[in-house]
This record gives sequence, structure tokens and C-alpha cells, in this order.
Amino acid sequence: MERTGAVPQAEAPVSEAVEAKSPLHFVAPTEFVDLPSKGLGYGESHPMHGKDTIEIRYMTAKDEDILTSKTLLKKGIAIERFLDNIIVDKTFKASSLLVGDRNAIIIAARISGYGSDYHTKVSCPACGENSDYSFDLNKVKTHESSVDEKLGLTQTPEGYFSATMPLTKFTVQFKLLTGDDEIFLSQLATNKAKGKLADSALTDQYKRMIVSVQGHTERVVIDNFIDNLPTRDSRFLKNCYRVACPDVKVINEYSCTACGFEQELEVPFGADFFWPDR
Repeated sequence: MERTGAVPQAEAPVSEAVEAKSPLHFVAPTEFVDLPSKGLGYGESHPMHGKDTIEIRYMTAKDEDILTSKTLLKKGIAIERFLDNIIVDKTFKASSLLVGDRNAIIIAARISGYGSDYHTKVSCPACGENSDYSFDLNKVKTHESSVDEKLGLTQTPEGYFSATMPLTKFTVQFKLLTGDDEIFLSQLATNKAKGKLADSALTDQYKRMIVSVQGHTERVVIDNFIDNLPTRDSRFLKNCYRVACPDVKVINEYSCTACGFEQELEVPFGADFFWPDR
């Protein structure tokens, strides 16, 4: 300014600048979603470590654009982009969240956008009759992540879970699956189907979740253990994972109008879950 003689323009107050841009400016409402993991299953470096809630923004018209984008749907990333958009904390990707926590967020987001009534078609387990049915998304059953002394299931500071197999007596450390793992396993299954290769969903999941066996972290050692895992140890490991893995399910009473069959039915998250008008 001393060199050129220029006179600086006075800056308008922030409130006036915002008002000039948009007289309808407002802060989008948010809500806190209870996480079934309660923050267990995340390493100490993850922002959700030890956190039992997560803040998300209510759905907007822009979010609907994401969910209906043909390009994103074709690439299979519409839901991922949507979750990244509504989660307030931008220090991590939604794909790094545990599967059960992601389910809780998806249900809460759907309620904020379209309400708690979910109208869809269901098939009767008894007679196979397809019929329209309305589910209440507020009726959720939550399974929280936990350890179990009877199973010898404990947790490590890294967020892993550890248990000793009953037959081999090897101590196995495993992690809980995240959105990244779910995407990887889904793509792997698709590729195997295209290549007409044998289905190996269970061992593929084990290879994704087991991080060490008897202290060994080498991939070749872990994979060899999994390929030769006795059925007894496999059943025990699946039970440990069920206890440790958080999840949230929407379960309503179902009654078939055709045959009168009644039972509790888990809500099917079909193509109309986020696209009710399509």
C-alpha cells in the first residue's frame, strides 16, 4: 500500500456477506445416531475409537441426486458417496466404519429423508406369496459389540478381538469387517462367479478378518491356517465373531394375507429402500 498508494476496501461483516449471498441461509439439521459398536472394534487412531454416537446431517435434495446418479449407481459407489456426504466428521471415510455401524447410519438417514414407514414387497416364507407390506423402521433390534469370558474372547488395544481355538489351541486375533472389507468381498465373489471359479465365501471372509495366528502375522501363514482350519475351530470362530460383531436390524411382526402365516420378519433392504418413488 505504501508503494502503490492503493487504499484497501473495507471488508463487510461476515453476517452481512452471508446475507448478501443467500437471504435463506440456514444450518442443516443434524442428529446423533447410536452406534451398536459403542466404539469397540476401532483402533486407537480411528476417530470413532471409544465413541458411542456419530453425528449425521439430515438428507437433502442434493443427497437424492447422489442416490439417483446413474453414473454412481453403475459404479456401485452411490451409497458410499451418500454416507460420506451426510457424516459431519470429515476426518475419515464412511468405508472405514464397521458394517453394523454403517447399517445404523443408513436406517437413521432413511428415516430422516422419507420417514419411518417403509413400504416394500415381501415373499411369504410359507407359501411364497408376494405382497405389499409396510414396516416401521423405528422398531430396531441392536446387538452391541462385546467380549465374553466364557468364550475367552478379549479385545486388544488395536481394536482386534482375540480367542483361543478349542481344537488346535492356537490363539487367533481377528478384526471386525468394515465397509471396505464388504466391498472387497463382494467384488471378489463377483469376479469368481464371472471366472466360473469355486465359491469360497467363508474362507475369503476369514482371510479378510484374521490378522494373526499364534502371533504370526505373515499372510502366507494365516492363509495356510485358514485353508486347513478344522470345522470345530471354524464354528467356534464364527460364534466369537457373532458376539463381537455389532449390528442393528429392523424386525417387525409379519402376517401373510394369503395363508395366514405369522412370524417375525427382518426388513429386506431392497432397491426401494432409498428409492421409494422409483
